[in-house]
Amino acid sequence: MPMLPQPGSDSAALEKQGEERPQAAHGKGAKDEAIFAEDWWSHARPIFEIHGYFRVRAELFQNFSLGRIDAPNNALWPMPADNRYAAIGNNESFGPALCTGDESEEGINDNDDPRFANQPCKNKTQAGANLRFRLNPELHLSDNLRVMSQIDLLDNVVLGSTPEGFANTPDGGENGGYQVSPRAGYTPLGFSDTTQNPPSDGNNSLKDSVRIKRAWAEYMTPVGELRFGRMPDQWGLGIYHNAGDGYDDDYQSTVDRIMFITGIKSLDLYAGAAWDFANEGPTSETLQLPGAQPYDIAQLDDVDEYALILMRKKSTELTELALAQGNLVLNGGLYLTYRRQLLAPDIGPLVPGDCNNAFAIGCFVTTTTNNRYERRGAEAWIPDLWLQLLYKKLRFEVEAVAVRGSIESISVDPGNQQPRYTDSLPGGAGAGWDIRQYGLALEIAQKLVEDKLKLDFKFGWASGDDDLVSDGGKGLIPYNNPVQQQADAFDDSISMFRFHPNYKLDLILIRNILTRVEGLYYFRPGVEYDFLRNANGQRFGGGFSAIWSRASQFVQTPGHKRDLGVELDFSLFFQSKDGALNDDPNKMGGFYTMLQYGVLFPLGGLDYQSVQARDIEATFGPGSAETSSAQILRWYLGVMF
Repeated sequence: MPMLPQPGSDSAALEKQGEERPQAAHGKGAKDEAIFAEDWWSHARPIFEIHGYFRVRAELFQNFSLGRIDAPNNALWPMPADNRYAAIGNNESFGPALCTGDESEEGINDNDDPRFANQPCKNKTQAGANLRFRLNPELHLSDNLRVMSQIDLLDNVVLGSTPEGFANTPDGGENGGYQVSPRAGYTPLGFSDTTQNPPSDGNNSLKDSVRIKRAWAEYMTPVGELRFGRMPDQWGLGIYHNAGDGYDDDYQSTVDRIMFITGIKSLDLYAGAAWDFANEGPTSETLQLPGAQPYDIAQLDDVDEYALILMRKKSTELTELALAQGNLVLNGGLYLTYRRQLLAPDIGPLVPGDCNNAFAIGCFVTTTTNNRYERRGAEAWIPDLWLQLLYKKLRFEVEAVAVRGSIESISVDPGNQQPRYTDSLPGGAGAGWDIRQYGLALEIAQKLVEDKLKLDFKFGWASGDDDLVSDGGKGLIPYNNPVQQQADAFDDSISMFRFHPNYKLDLILIRNILTRVEGLYYFRPGVEYDFLRNANGQRFGGGFSAIWSRASQFVQTPGHKRDLGVELDFSLFFQSKDGALNDDPNKMGGFYTMLQYGVLFPLGGLDYQSVQARDIEATFGPGSAETSSAQILRWYLGVMF
């Protein structure tokens, strides 16, 4: 949630600064406009701070396909590419058959030499590691003015993914894109690679080595705080607006925004208004004039977004004091967003790199653009309510979100608008689709035994859509265009709600396979205990949680049943005592490591339907239609500062 302005602290800080200001030492007769070093220091005190973290995460996924043998484009989780199997339906085979008999689960038949690689490879394991070095530089020009930023170096780079011999070059053919470059003579095979090259977008990676993700300024005026730039967006529990600044986070909410916040500090009441630039569409930027100032070439294709925030939030210091005195602390508020769009340039090029058929980066076209726009006619109101209750060591927190609006057309083909028509209106007028999506999350946490023991319970619900019928899992995961599937169902509502993907609950089903809470509800009890906990920040502990997930609409599941699975997750963690942030119990600093293990037991919703199971067992034998458990092992190594 937005940082709260502190108008009263500025005058006190400036008064203290004046008392500590060194006296000018220039002599009599000096010109009034002369500037001496001590005068400069007394007028400006810029401070540069850097916070952030460095992390390496090693992960092992085992049987994330849950024993299902679906085709890759129809699977909840595709099998490893080095696993040879025949998919259900057309019995098409995928994967290599390059293993020897002793490397394959099928073994050796009488006619095969065990040294000859012609057996199907059998593998259900995927493993690897990734790293990130995050910097959050802060330039404090005064007590009232600062510039903030966020920079990621080697952002989630998979270890070993940019070896010296691997590179791409632009493909000049009719298909556009990139092609793999021939290897050099010193590294003719991947087996010969001996070093890693820096990631370069389009060359050997989809990302550059350095990614500047955010940059914004904050200025405290006498009546409130002004913020402008590209900044984080956080509210409540984070099921819709989630900044994703945690040490193990991947997804983020980042907004281009101009915002003003004011309030009555004595009453802990605050209000804010924001103008967001959600999507401006194509700009005038071209490769021919790289130094020119680009501008938005159209207005009717903009996604206009406006936000209003009303909140009661007690400061951290006063909250700790009130809890120590046994008083109840109540925080909460409303984050209301309005979004609209009239036209949309969502059509992609029919031929890659063709500027005549679509808007693309570097294409500034001044000719007619009738074939590049489609009418969207969309608007939505998004109220996000948050309530937090604190009493002694108890925390109760709930967040509820609704997305209500309408959309006239969901087409991405300008030649085929496909608005929704209904016979209920005179002449079959286009009625469009109603947007009716709802989400709810609740958290209860209690600390005991000198804060060493933490008991918590989490519940959440995301509305589903019975028109998004599952096709091998597509009802829950939008591999293609989930809105287009909605249109094919010929219904008048879009009701599938998805939590922000950074709201994490487990290790396997929601975090990795589904990638977020969507069209389901869950129950998650958990416990965490610090076996060792020192005042200097050092601690060693562990935790356990169980997650039971059920679908909001059973027809969205592969098995057409509500129960998705039960997952058990375990963790052990250690935090060292070194680090500048360890004096704050609410922050993690220094060296931190964590070992996690999880196992998912799939239930009926992730099984095959009865007719499918009968056909599968008739083709592949008894037991071939049974799903099996998935496992994960994670090791986190990090330094926080």
